[in-house]
Order: sequence, then C-alpha cells, then structure tokens
Amino acid sequence: MKPAIHYSTVEGRSLAYWGLLGFLSFVLLLGLGATWVMEHNGHHVTGMNNHVIWGMPHVFAVFMIIAASGILNVASIGSVFGRKMYKPLGRLSALLAFAFLAGGLMVLMLDLGRPDRLVIAATYLNPKSVFAWNILLYPGFFLAVLVYVWFMMERRMNKYSHQAGLFAFIWRLLLTTGTGSIFGFIVARQGYDAAIMAPMFIIMSFGFGLAIYILTLMAAYRWTGRELGDSVLRTLKNLLGVFVAAIFYFVFVFHLTSLYGTENHGIERFILMEGGIYTQMFWIGWVIIGMLLPMAIVYHPSMGKSRNWIGIASAMVIVGGLASMYVIIIGGQAYPMPIFPGYEASSSFLDGQVAQYAPSIWEIGLGLGGVALALVMTTFAIKVLPFLPNSLEDALVDPHHKPAPVEAEATAG
Repeated sequence: MKPAIHYSTVEGRSLAYWGLLGFLSFVLLLGLGATWVMEHNGHHVTGMNNHVIWGMPHVFAVFMIIAASGILNVASIGSVFGRKMYKPLGRLSALLAFAFLAGGLMVLMLDLGRPDRLVIAATYLNPKSVFAWNILLYPGFFLAVLVYVWFMMERRMNKYSHQAGLFAFIWRLLLTTGTGSIFGFIVARQGYDAAIMAPMFIIMSFGFGLAIYILTLMAAYRWTGRELGDSVLRTLKNLLGVFVAAIFYFVFVFHLTSLYGTENHGIERFILMEGGIYTQMFWIGWVIIGMLLPMAIVYHPSMGKSRNWIGIASAMVIVGGLASMYVIIIGGQAYPMPIFPGYEASSSFLDGQVAQYAPSIWEIGLGLGGVALALVMTTFAIKVLPFLPNSLEDALVDPHHKPAPVEAEATAG
C-alpha cells in the first residue's frame, strides 16, 4: 500500500520568494498604470481604430480565459475520470484556473473603457447575445472552482469531490464553448463565421492550459526544493503532445472547410499567403513554434525525457497560443468585410481595405498586467493554503511504480 499524499504551504520567507512576489506586483502595477494612460488620454494612444476594435489586450484576455478552462482539465482527469496519478495535482490545477480567469477578466474589463457598465450588462441580460451568456458563465466558473477546491481540501467533503469535479468539468466546457461562439457567431466577419470555432477553442484550451500547468508545476517544485517524479512529467508531456496534435487537426480542418467555399478564398489567401504579419504569425508563430516543434520535442526519444526540453516545449505552446489569438482576433478584423459581395468597395472610411494595426506599449502592458495578477494570486495562495503536495515522487503517485530491486550482499563463505 502506497503512503498517503500530504500537502503543505510554502514557507515564503526567503529573499527569492519576496523578490518574485515583488517583481510580479510591479508588473501588475505597470499594467494598471497602462490602463490609466489609455483611459486618461483616450484610445488614440493605442493601435486600435474603428476597424480593429479588439486589440492586444483581447489577445491576452481571450488566451487567459480559455487557458483557465484548460488548466482545470488536470483536476478533472483525477476527480472525474478516476486517474489516481492526477488526483494530487488537482488543488494546484483549480488554483491556477481561478487565477488565470481572474487575470483574463481583469484585462477584458479594463480594456472596455467603462468597467462600471458591467453592472448594466449583468442586470439587463439579452438572451439573444452570446456576450450576455458569458456574463453568466464566468461567475459560475468561479463558484464551481471554489466549491471544487473546498471539497478537495476539506476531508469531510472529499466524498463529494467527484460530483463537484463533474459539475466544474461540464461548466468549463460551456465556458469555452461560449468564448469560442463569440467569434463563431459573428457572421459579418469571414475570418470568424464558423461552427467549428467552439470545439476548436475547447481543444486549444486543453493544450494551452496544460502547458501553463506544466511550467508552473516545474517551477514551484524546483524553487521550493520538493521532489517531482519523472512519471508525473512524462504523463503530462505525453498528454500535451496529444492535445497539440488535436489542435493541429482542428486548425487543418478549419482552413480546409473554409477553402471549400469560394466566398472564403479571399480571407484564406490573406491569412495563409498575403497577410504580412498575420501570415507570419500563422505559419511561424502558431504552426511551427506552437505545434510542430513542441510535438517533435515531446515525442523525441531523448529530448522528450529532458525536463529542460519539456519546459521549452510547454513555453512554445504558450507562444503559439498567443500567436493563434493574434491571428484569429486581430487578423479576422483586419481583413475587410464584404459589404457588397461581388463588388469592390471604397470610401473615405477605408472600406474594402486591409486595416492597419500595431499594438502600443500600453496595450501590451495591460495584457502583461493580467498575467502578473494571475501569478501573484498563485504565488500568494500557495503560501497561505496547502495547495502543493510535499512530494510527487514516483513511489507516491505512480500506481504502477515498482521499487528498484536491491542486490543481495555477497556473504563470505
């Protein structure tokens, strides 16, 4: 019988801990300062305009929101699907999911210009609006995760953790479906209008969230001196490879089905061949860095066993995820809308022309501030509550682990 898993807080008294927390807090303050500059001076200090109204902050916000849903997948595999190796990983998974959704929503709300108007959106719901659906889905996710963490951490409630995990699993699928549907339901934009957007966003959330979880887990155990077994990392990196391969499949099908319709040849040619920065982001940032190279590393016979290379592959998936959001969100807006199909449109408002957009430092600062908020919440939470197991060595978490045989000492005749 394997020994029980014990959890504890991080001591958090070292100069390195307070230095990390101080640095993240400083980045968060810079993000809030960038917000103040944009709100005080107006959006003319950003790269956004009448054509590209969702800029770099939305890239960060949507990425963090769907990643939050995917991070919770680690906990779901343990509680919902009964995989014993994943159960000790559940608490950190839920914490990161809560923190990244909070960071993403902070960026989203501050980028809207009037965060106080959220009260109106919450009290006067339009059931025909997919945005209104998300007003309900986000708070529901917070509540589901809080209850889930409580049931995992409170021994008396452990017997209900499966039901809480199942509810959180279903809710996060609804959450990511709602986020993907925001783009899939916008029929006026040829780069968005596709039913496959919702399931594609779900599988992207699995990959992006798991990559963030792997990097956080490796950093937390290295910096706190706790043991992280090879079995855990090997299992997680293999799962990451499966998710990235699934993302590649959905991206291929998305563009293949779009190319099938003649009306979409223009947007496909723009994204895949003639879009400048968007084409580069697609092929170099998303396809090569975000999918092909991570799969090659994960499944390589030697690099796939190296912790450093696993970390690099996870970081590549995150970079590719940001590139994918840039291509989808900004590239989809930059391509002109077909106001009069079959005709060329031109006006003093630049109708019929590719919109120009370059993110400003203030937009990037706000996005990084959201990431910093998520990491500040995580760093502080593991100090005050026992989210981390004391050890994740193979002998504790791997149900198939067999201790190495001990050679019998030769005795003198």
